[in-house]
Amino acid sequence: MKISYEHHCFGCGELNPFSLGLKFHQKGDEVYTDFIPEQRHQGYPGLLHGGITSTILDEVMSNSIAAIGLRALTARLEIRFRQSIPIGQKLRAEGRITRKKSRTIDTEGFIYLEDGRLAAEANARFMLMSDELTKDTAD
Repeated sequence: MKISYEHHCFGCGELNPFSLGLKFHQKGDEVYTDFIPEQRHQGYPGLLHGGITSTILDEVMSNSIAAIGLRALTARLEIRFRQSIPIGQKLRAEGRITRKKSRTIDTEGFIYLEDGRLAAEANARFMLMSDELTKDTAD
């Protein structure tokens, strides 16, 4: 499968008017993004929708893979919601690779509230896209 990036990603796509507008930065082996949820992102009144929380975690973990020049698709995603996330509060999402094998990459991601409390965490396994398998992906 060959996929080209056309800037329409729901998480970070500059050409998608419905995008979350996430901007990713790298610090060492970690990728992070800051995000302030708006009312249009809510589930219950005043709280971030769990699907948006999940999307942010998936995106930050996926971008930790992109940061090393690889492309992969989410194969498995497990999330633990620790705190309710209020609308209008700045969040920090962080992601990193925990294990890399020939065809899969394991990652972890975290979302922190403005006061530093852990709001959500995730573990995910990504499958390298078939065209990436020809690149050097050995441990």
